[in-house]
Amino acid sequence: MREIEVFIDTEEIAEFFFQELLKRGYVPAEDELEELADITFEYLVEKCIIDEEVSED
Repeated sequence: MREIEVFIDTEEIAEFFFQELLKRGYVPAEDELEELADITFEYLVEKCIIDEEVSED
């Protein structure tokens, strides 16, 4: 299996959820979106879809 490098941005995930929830008639609060993004990230790590690496910037 080939390995590729993917960068996951939780702010981008939060924006995606915001847009999708708006389409469905929901208006989530900013803190709710941040929680959803964090949960999504943790799910991807738990399912070994991504590996969490800490940036040294």
